[in-house]
Amino acid sequence: MIRIYNTRTRKKEDFVPISEGRVGMYVCGPTVYGPPHLGHAKSYLSFDVIRRFFVFSGYKVKYVQNITDVGHLVGDGDEGEDKIARQAKLEKVDPYEIAYKYECDYFKAMDALNIERPSISARATGFIIDIIEAVKEIVDKGYGYVTKEGNVYFDVRKYPNYGQLSNRKLDESVSGERIEVASDKRNPEDFALWKAVDDKTLMKWDSPWGVGCPGWHIECSVLSRKFLGDKFDIHGGGIDNLFPHHECECAQGDILTGDVPMNYFMHNNLVTVNGTKMGKSLGNFITLTELFDKYGPMVVRYFILMSHYRSIVDFNNEGLKTAQKQYARIAEMVKGIEKLASTEKVPSGELKNIFDACIEAMNDDFNTPVLIAEVLNFVKSANTIISQGDNEKAKEALYVVNNIIKEVMGLQFETKAEVEEKLDDEIDALAKLRWQAKKDKNWAEADKLRAILLEKGYTIKDTKDGYEIEKN
Repeated sequence: MIRIYNTRTRKKEDFVPISEGRVGMYVCGPTVYGPPHLGHAKSYLSFDVIRRFFVFSGYKVKYVQNITDVGHLVGDGDEGEDKIARQAKLEKVDPYEIAYKYECDYFKAMDALNIERPSISARATGFIIDIIEAVKEIVDKGYGYVTKEGNVYFDVRKYPNYGQLSNRKLDESVSGERIEVASDKRNPEDFALWKAVDDKTLMKWDSPWGVGCPGWHIECSVLSRKFLGDKFDIHGGGIDNLFPHHECECAQGDILTGDVPMNYFMHNNLVTVNGTKMGKSLGNFITLTELFDKYGPMVVRYFILMSHYRSIVDFNNEGLKTAQKQYARIAEMVKGIEKLASTEKVPSGELKNIFDACIEAMNDDFNTPVLIAEVLNFVKSANTIISQGDNEKAKEALYVVNNIIKEVMGLQFETKAEVEEKLDDEIDALAKLRWQAKKDKNWAEADKLRAILLEKGYTIKDTKDGYEIEKN
């Protein structure tokens, strides 16, 4: 039985799906205005492993994720500049180009981390008609109001359950905690459903209240309802979005459907740098491109799995170096087991005990640190099997490798052919650089590159037509 820590109830609960054998899961996606960073990896890798374990456990998962490409204002409130529009000004391109550019970068980074793509990935701008209809419904039910400026706000004081998720009292829920409160609100804590914009704004749409764009919170209520229905199993996201974003979602969803839509609310914790929250807006974010260049995507993936999804990950090079060493040990073991066995069979004895302990760890609110501890125990047992050349036991070990390490943890390992292909590309690049140096009569550089090639086991010979490479 899978047990989940439900933020709504502040306790672990047995997971009971709405439809037997199926999981409907919605996770708040990125606001695409900058390069993907370690914080993105923490959040989306957490829910990737959760999704993977549900699939491993026999569930069919429908995983929906939004792409916020409009409406998310600087400061996360209702006043200020749209994050994407601001970045567009800085880069001197239009907002649609910014959104598309960074959406592509986001998915490229997630693919590198072996994070499986959502069943449905939905851009907010693709569902403006649905959003307008939802805002109209909230207004018609008496929970939204229109101001003379053309803004539409949710009237929080008419909804007595506001604060049910974050446990905040109304006087603690002022939207102007980070920025100035909009002057046309009835109450400071009211939040925007629709925002009026000026003629210079590129991302704008006609609505019953005038030209404008959606508020930040409404898109998730609309998209989760559209693709998962009025009631779904799990809503996931970062703990930093618990208030106001997820609190507002609960309120909107309740008015739109007659109940809070999600049965379980799951929140991953933050990434910090020297104890401070990491984020683009704070200027201390670490891009995934930087980390991939230094450590490789799988080491970054392993580093994040070393912490529970509800725990803070504090960035430090020592932790990444530990992850690098442990991942290398696992990779070497996998290589040895795959050399001994090409088929797998269900484990018995000690390997079965380890396998069962791995499952137990994941059943307990997806406890990846305990899972990793069991996997490291498995590495010791598997290395004994390799040293003994035990082909039959290697088949049992391969079962653990394929089901736990590859399927649930999502770790990937290079095959011999892939390693050789990378080496071939590297050798070819060095040879071309050496040839160019020679053409430029930069003899010192040409000799240096020849020596590097020789160290790697290759000899380069000049010919009348260019050069030839021979493996020593």
